[in-house]
Amino acid sequence: MCCTKCAFNDHSRCSKVTPISELTNSQPTDLQGLSVELKTVMGGIKSLQINQEASVQSLQRTYKEHGTVMIEQLRGNLNTNIDKCCNSSVGTSGKNLKEEMCWSVPSILNEFDNITVKELNEIKEEVISIKGSVTSSIHKCTSFHNDLSHFHEIVQKIGDNKELCLIASIKCKHIIQQALTLLGKSDKVLNVQSITKHNVRIPSDKDVCYIRGICVLPDGQVLVVDRDNQNVKLLNQQNQVVSHWDVNARPIDICLITPSEVAVAVNISNIHEVQFITVNQGKLVPGRKFQLQHECRGIAHHQGDLFVTSGEELHKYTLNGKHVCSLYRSFEYKVNRCAVSPTGDRLYITSWSQNKPLTLARDGTLLATLKNPAQDGPYGLHVTPAGQVLVCGSWSNTVLQVDSEGRSELANLATWESDGLSYPESVCYSSTTSSIIVGQWNSDTILVFRVE
Repeated sequence: MCCTKCAFNDHSRCSKVTPISELTNSQPTDLQGLSVELKTVMGGIKSLQINQEASVQSLQRTYKEHGTVMIEQLRGNLNTNIDKCCNSSVGTSGKNLKEEMCWSVPSILNEFDNITVKELNEIKEEVISIKGSVTSSIHKCTSFHNDLSHFHEIVQKIGDNKELCLIASIKCKHIIQQALTLLGKSDKVLNVQSITKHNVRIPSDKDVCYIRGICVLPDGQVLVVDRDNQNVKLLNQQNQVVSHWDVNARPIDICLITPSEVAVAVNISNIHEVQFITVNQGKLVPGRKFQLQHECRGIAHHQGDLFVTSGEELHKYTLNGKHVCSLYRSFEYKVNRCAVSPTGDRLYITSWSQNKPLTLARDGTLLATLKNPAQDGPYGLHVTPAGQVLVCGSWSNTVLQVDSEGRSELANLATWESDGLSYPESVCYSSTTSSIIVGQWNSDTILVFRVE
């Protein structure tokens, strides 16, 4: 839109300039519906802000709880060691007992300094990073809420002026679309422009690659987990392997924690754990880890909450490994991969035996099941920062886009011919390169789809 002066001086020769007065008859505006839509989005933004403020408080509690647990462990180790000293020194002089205790206690304290303090610092850095991101989002919510409220007041005062109605409609639709993107409810369909293949095999790999999980850092670097070669690989923006780290068991999935840190779900017959890894100057640096009492098949993160699937359940953990609850359980249908909406109000899981993705509320309540999926064996799952839900099918060689509510398929973004040996297992979207990355089973290559 432009004013009449600019229309005359700068656009007099433009063929696609149309006076607003001509548009008012061809584009009727429902101000009442617009008012309701503004109010609805305002409510969503306010709820998001409240939830994010609660997340900040939860993050702070997580750090304090972790510190308390570490201190209790230190006390337990000291008491246990003192008891051992006393039991082993029966019949000896008090002097010998005192010497043995004086020797063992500094050793325990030194171990506490070297290991526990490092873990506390890691948790603290995570909390600071996540808190900063959440605080920034809260500020955006405040700004959007003010803008929406302003437009809502204006709409109430326009009356029957058709030109003002049209201008208000255009401006309101624009701000509403921006707000929906912030709410992670953008159902804009992605459009695939091209496809390329990139080899991710490295000389130390003994088996054909099996890329079970993919994660993209904000700077465009990509991490992939290779299950059969038991390693995590770091790729640059050109999708070339620049570093790797060997895991002590099979890495199954991966998710972003902070702009430079990821969590890897590791799973084998006797090892079920979450391993944290930091990307530092092109190198993968392992950090702390915690054990699980169940299998881990998928992992996702949202503002300090970790979601882990076991094949039969969806579990919720804190960043320090504290089990919060089991959100969803199904013995009949396998609970494989999981993903979280940008606002954290919806959880998505892929169910292998039910052959369709499921959408859950934050508390695990089933909200929706995808109707009539044109896909066989949905497995890999990802939600873009705008809330677009991507699913890849293991047996159908497809990438589908599902609506943010998880009720219907929006588009079949890509379908490719199968070689009969490899199948898609993981999918992720890169905002930096505007591309969808697909990892495959039994293949040394990943597929990269450029989109707009």
